[in-house]
Amino acid sequence: MHTKLYSSIFPSIILLSLVFLFLYSTFLPLYTNNNSSPLPTNKFLPFSSSSTCNLFDGNWVSNSTKAKPFYDETCPFHRNAWNCLKNKRDNMGVINSWEWVPKDCNLERIDPWRFLGLMRNRNIGFVGDSLNENFLVSFLCVLRVADAGAKKWKRKGAWRGAYFPKYNVTVAYHRAVLLAKYKWEPKQSAVSAQDELKGVYRVDVDIVADDWSSITDFYDVLVFNTGHWWGYDKFPKETPLIFYRHGRPINPPLGLLDGFQVVLENMVHHIQKEVPKNTLKFWRLQSPRHFYGGEWNQNGSCLFDRPLEEDQLDLWFDPSNNGVNKEARTLNHLIKEAVQGTDIQVLDLTRLSEFRADAHPAIWLGQKDAVSIWGQDCMHWCLPGVPDTWVDILVQLIHNSFETG
Repeated sequence: MHTKLYSSIFPSIILLSLVFLFLYSTFLPLYTNNNSSPLPTNKFLPFSSSSTCNLFDGNWVSNSTKAKPFYDETCPFHRNAWNCLKNKRDNMGVINSWEWVPKDCNLERIDPWRFLGLMRNRNIGFVGDSLNENFLVSFLCVLRVADAGAKKWKRKGAWRGAYFPKYNVTVAYHRAVLLAKYKWEPKQSAVSAQDELKGVYRVDVDIVADDWSSITDFYDVLVFNTGHWWGYDKFPKETPLIFYRHGRPINPPLGLLDGFQVVLENMVHHIQKEVPKNTLKFWRLQSPRHFYGGEWNQNGSCLFDRPLEEDQLDLWFDPSNNGVNKEARTLNHLIKEAVQGTDIQVLDLTRLSEFRADAHPAIWLGQKDAVSIWGQDCMHWCLPGVPDTWVDILVQLIHNSFETG
């Protein structure tokens, strides 16, 4: 009797087990996270919201086995003065053997194919001065390896850019050195109480420059900067900046730093009001200069063969030392204040770049008389070079934001 009962129940148990396994395997995926990436990734939160992963704090480590740059002097997006391979700059191999190593986490090298796949049907815009253009050129040359059909792109007021047809992605730069609208107004009369005054540059602190006034809906990622034109070397007393609000001069007149602060406040307000909430916004802090012995027009030089040591940085850049390159940290303080409490992420590339006195074009500018006319270039960066690391950091933050929603 027991044998017959067992023989009749056993097939039923087997059948029920098979049905249970089928249902389990069918419905389990419905309860998993649909937003998870199909590719294994390390998650890195932006610096502003992470206390454990700060991509901006670390050291440069010499690495003889570091992978070669993605591009060389043949990249069609190069700007000649920064194409240090073409211009035969010394030690380019050594310059690109240094690797930025954050203290608390790994910095992954960009995968151009994967990144353009992530950005498919999206656009990235850079707005600001020529250091953002330097950043852009690095980005374009890196991304081109994933789409050799990339074409130069200059629309919507862009100074330069590229379209990547395989992915329907545009990456471009809009030149707006002060971010605010400004224009030259020549001296009205030959007779003036200020005989040295040749004219003024009018800055409307509450109006954005035309070059980026109509792009707010086009880009899914925007990277802003300003700072390198906010100096008396660009606007001396003979041709000063005069600040206007609501079409009228601001009284009492603002000095350069106060004007910078007011422009920042107005530009940040415009970004918060006009740029869509789902646009990923970054503000890149200052790229430090490395003029040694004088300003760019005073025989300042940067013929160094290795990065600075950590204990040298304050000597070069602390404003209290009143050095040639002091402005970066001063302007950074005002920028951080202006974006505090907004959804604009701070892209703090200053400190990692402060080390790299060795990585500027210096005297290798690709033009015979360039140094005698303009002096050494100790402000922009050789390409390939330091901006490639900037690209790695920006890409990691974009990956994190888009993949985690």
